[in-house]
Amino acid sequence: MSVNVSKVFVRTMDGTNKCLGDYKGQVLLIVNVASRCGFTKQYAGLQELQNTYGPKGFQILAFPCNDFGGQEPGTLEEIQTFCSTTYNVNFPLFEKVHAKAATSEPFTTLNKTEPSGDVEWNFEKFLIGKDSIVLYRFKSAIEPNNEELKQAIETALA
Repeated sequence: MSVNVSKVFVRTMDGTNKCLGDYKGQVLLIVNVASRCGFTKQYAGLQELQNTYGPKGFQILAFPCNDFGGQEPGTLEEIQTFCSTTYNVNFPLFEKVHAKAATSEPFTTLNKTEPSGDVEWNFEKFLIGKDSIVLYRFKSAIEPNNEELKQAIETALA
């Protein structure tokens, strides 16, 4: 199933509504994140991807989520501080969402991608093409430095 995110609205950290269609023309990696997860160290790799591919039209969009094991209990300010001081994150963080059971955007829409099904854990990744169509879905165990993920980003950017 081809899923288009161009009409999906999300909320920024400051509470502003943002349409994912505003990113059309860029390649996106949408990730549900958590600060107290076994995969939290992936923030470093995500920032490395942003540094490498950002100048070429790539953008990571991170959505804090407390659905899995209560691993993101902090306030938005605490999450932002943790990410910037611990991992020097400079990609956008959005308001907390519910990825489990797809009760919040962007995951209500993203969970319709193939393979379908709810997000299973923190740090699941969705690669979105320049045309706002979901290209790939990568499970949590796929690290940001994974060659398949990097190749998919490079192909989408080409």
